[in-house]
Amino acid sequence: MPVSRSRKPKPNRRPKGGRQRPAAGAGRAAGAGRSRRPLVVAVAIAVVLFLLVGTVSALLAGGGDDGADDAVGDGQETVVPLPDDHPALQLARRDADDPLAVGAVDAPVVMIEYADFQCAFCGTHARDTYQRLLAEYVDQGVLRMEFRNFPINGPESDAAARAAWAAGRQGRFWEFYQAAFAEEFHLNSGRFTEDGLRVLAAEAGVPDVELLLTDMESAEAGEAVGADAEEAMDLGIATPPAFLLNGHPIEGARPFEEFATVIDQLAEAEGDA
Repeated sequence: MPVSRSRKPKPNRRPKGGRQRPAAGAGRAAGAGRSRRPLVVAVAIAVVLFLLVGTVSALLAGGGDDGADDAVGDGQETVVPLPDDHPALQLARRDADDPLAVGAVDAPVVMIEYADFQCAFCGTHARDTYQRLLAEYVDQGVLRMEFRNFPINGPESDAAARAAWAAGRQGRFWEFYQAAFAEEFHLNSGRFTEDGLRVLAAEAGVPDVELLLTDMESAEAGEAVGADAEEAMDLGIATPPAFLLNGHPIEGARPFEEFATVIDQLAEAEGDA
């Protein structure tokens, strides 16, 4: 399914309530988006090489044939940290001013999440796993979570991505994230039309809803969403949600315990380094 494409807004025009905005472009972003492309391509090549060796298990390297000494538990494999110069580690921005991130900048583990606000499995992760990760790892200084918009389900997905970015400008991204994913809903239900976004922005405690609606139509919003989406596509991510934990991929809305297994081992390895 094609990624919705970000566009620059027409001057002095904004969609009326109830009407969906045309799909925005997640094509090649200007400036910083373009400058990151060689890095993302390098990461994509590295990931493909790992996959050729043996899918995700190549990143979750076990021990010898018996695996008994290296296993974390029944059926669990030892997580081997990537080399410090591995390009996948460079995708973490670790920017203290990033409004789409939560957690200590110097946390030992960074989890990058690629998600679409109309993705049902992204909603499952947000409702079932996000809060536990926040309480048990982020608040403890072990994990930093960085969000990337990856709108693949049409105009409402694009509108939601832009609105989430705009909410972040007012310091309410994660509140918007929780409000947007608070309940299950059908694709293109009107949840992310202008009227729906007004409701969600209010629920998220966005101070100035009108400013959010203006900011989301800016060229800067389109470039930010486009750069995130291009990063996901260059990495070969087909469907959200997808996650990188210090470069280690987890695909889909996996149980909290699977995230915990990887985080615990990576954090321990960082502590021993």
